[in-house]
Amino acid sequence: MKRIIIFASGSGSNAENIIRFFQTKDTIKVAHVLSNKKDAKVLGRCKRLKIPSIVFDKQDFVITDKILNFLKENADYVVLAGFLWRVPSKIVAAFPNKIINIHPALLPKYGGKGMYGMHVHKAVKENKEVETGITIHFVNEHYDEGAIIFQAKTSVVATDSPEDIAAKVHELEYKYFPEVIENTILSENE
Repeated sequence: MKRIIIFASGSGSNAENIIRFFQTKDTIKVAHVLSNKKDAKVLGRCKRLKIPSIVFDKQDFVITDKILNFLKENADYVVLAGFLWRVPSKIVAAFPNKIINIHPALLPKYGGKGMYGMHVHKAVKENKEVETGITIHFVNEHYDEGAIIFQAKTSVVATDSPEDIAAKVHELEYKYFPEVIENTILSENE
């Protein structure tokens, strides 16, 4: 059985969707959720879903090897679901093409430091884009520059607010993210 550790910083709706998806699988399971925020709503979801969670700080993530060693012992794959810190190169090196992220736009557009959540949807609106979507990609040492695994698109109309755009993107995330994670893991292990 392949083990996933999810990193999340916020509400955890994508994390919960992934956890629920894999609860019925016998080839892949979510082993832990790690968060860099002690008040993140994802921690409450973990408690309710009976998934172990750990809160860590920048020192444990970047300077010491505490998180790296935990991952090496407990994870086959890492999934970023609303996690905002850049992954240190030592973790990327330990998990080549085994760290999967989702971005709320069609990369390479609207990627990079500071481009997450509503920042992305506002930029899509301001630039009068006619489509947006999601990009699921491997993580490398740079924000949103890892190899693209999958993209899905949705239309944007002139009357859409950034909140409308966010709702359309969330639908794509919930529909595709767990399936793409599963397919990526299973295809590598065939």
